[in-house]
Amino acid sequence: MIDKDVVKLLSDLSLTMFAKNFFGIYHGAISTKLDQNNFIINTSDAIFDKMEDKSFCTLNVNKRDYRWNIASIESHIHATIYTNIHEAKYIAFGMPIHTTAYTLEHDNIVFEDFFGKTIFKELPIYDPGDFSTWYKRNALEITKYLKESEHNIMVIKGIGTYVYDRDIHELVKKIAILENSCRLLSIKSSFQ
Repeated sequence: MIDKDVVKLLSDLSLTMFAKNFFGIYHGAISTKLDQNNFIINTSDAIFDKMEDKSFCTLNVNKRDYRWNIASIESHIHATIYTNIHEAKYIAFGMPIHTTAYTLEHDNIVFEDFFGKTIFKELPIYDPGDFSTWYKRNALEITKYLKESEHNIMVIKGIGTYVYDRDIHELVKKIAILENSCRLLSIKSSFQ
């Protein structure tokens, strides 16, 4: 049985992130680490604006049982991050529209607004290379990148954004600032 408070927290934040276009209807993943070996993640058929108990499952990072078949396609990445980055308590993956669109034409995000510049200054955009092999290698590449990142965030060209944090509210704040900053950069470019 999944803790009701955890479900409520993740459900409320999923709805907020869905409303802000970080998650799509079936696109994205959110999880929380329960202990050294277990974490809760959304199921593959979760609808992010209507999350409930059955929208989540508990997985063990060391034992692949039947629950892995119903879990998000991103589960192996979350498991690898939790195993290798001990300060990760919450992880989210999404495809924020403005951020992802910005990655298609740029190699770095150079923030120009106050909040973006204050929090991030500049973020590199990771080029995943061959999309056809991405799901074979993404867990290790994402984890390695996040371990080396000072901001606990990875923006991947044409794919989306991975972010982790010890505090769920800090995680959501980073996502919001990133997306709002990229939206402002997009609007700015339309005036040129």
